[in-house]
Amino acid sequence: MDIRKLQRLIVDALEDVKAQDIKVFNTEHLTALFERVIIASGTSNRQTKALAASVRDKVKAAGGDIVSMEGEDVGEWVLVDTGDAIVHIMQPALRQYYNLEEIWGEKPVRLKAAGTKAGAKASAEDEDEEDAPAATPAPARRKTSK
Repeated sequence: MDIRKLQRLIVDALEDVKAQDIKVFNTEHLTALFERVIIASGTSNRQTKALAASVRDKVKAAGGDIVSMEGEDVGEWVLVDTGDAIVHIMQPALRQYYNLEEIWGEKPVRLKAAGTKAGAKASAEDEDEEDAPAATPAPARRKTSK
């Protein structure tokens, strides 16, 4: 399966179960074992398990393989290995502590918005992997009256 199609499937599966702070990183230059690392947060053990199940089911339904899944018994950190992409689904405290973005985050993959019938939904697309990190929107400023 094409890596772009795989990462799009995974991001869509995560969004379907309301994953938070989804990040996709290109790791081709770091290891020959996999091409993408995808990191997402879930707010509870139940949600992280549901996120992992959603990824597993969507990838299998599209004809992809699941090499292994680990951590679904506890649900604080669930890893889904699809071969070409590794998906880390973590609760926020563990994600902050282990800071996987620092290890894998040298080349983020931009997420393009794609219109869907349910509204605008971001799906993973490679724009230009040699570009600088994807821009984060600036926080809105409050107007003060004088």
